[in-house]
Amino acid sequence: MKITIITVCYNSAKTIEKTFQSVQNQIYKNVEYIVVDGGSSDHTQKLINNYKQIISKFISEKDKGLYDAMNKGIALATGDLVGVLNSDDIFTNNTVLENIAKFHLENDVDASVGNIIQFNTEGKTVRKYSAKKWNPKKLKIGFMPAHPSIFFKRALFEEYGNYQLDFKIGADYELITRFFLKHKISWKFSDITTTSMLIGGVSSSGFSSYKLISQEIKKALIINNIEFNYLKVKLRGFWKIIGFLNKG
Repeated sequence: MKITIITVCYNSAKTIEKTFQSVQNQIYKNVEYIVVDGGSSDHTQKLINNYKQIISKFISEKDKGLYDAMNKGIALATGDLVGVLNSDDIFTNNTVLENIAKFHLENDVDASVGNIIQFNTEGKTVRKYSAKKWNPKKLKIGFMPAHPSIFFKRALFEEYGNYQLDFKIGADYELITRFFLKHKISWKFSDITTTSMLIGGVSSSGFSSYKLISQEIKKALIINNIEFNYLKVKLRGFWKIIGFLNKG
């Protein structure tokens, strides 16, 4: 089973070497590693050249943003499965891809959903985000599993399409909604902690971001003909707090 990993980057010299090292250290070797660079002006491309032995395909050109770059990576992919590793994230250990391959060989599903760890700039783990209690119905109130914890069959993109470029920060949510709710793909919780993510991504930075993603959640549900209650979407932060308190 071949696994395609896609890393999108732009001026990522400060973080991307650790990302490359985490791919290099994977004991599973049937890996196609695709790096899509947006035309970096720092030392990113020098680092890419330093790790060219592990990079199967590489392009560097201007793009229309993160999701356009991801679509370019998908277009180049030939693996059975496709996963995303951001340029400031790392795999949690060197057996992640081996465990993903084993899980998919043992479970004939379109997608696996797992866990991620979030860490701060000091390297301290601040949160483990598990999809153990997640199910697709929760997309109707804006809850999605961590994007890097999901491994999709590549055929899904050919059949149901790629990331929509008219979303600013919610194209991953729209794609997951389209796959899981509209097309009802088969899936299973893997309980594999795939990725350690640097906290503070594009969709987790303050009230303005919260408002925008709420609007894009609404838009995604509407275009995919999913019935929902927008008030529950707007209050999703409240439900997260309640869930956190209940854990205690």
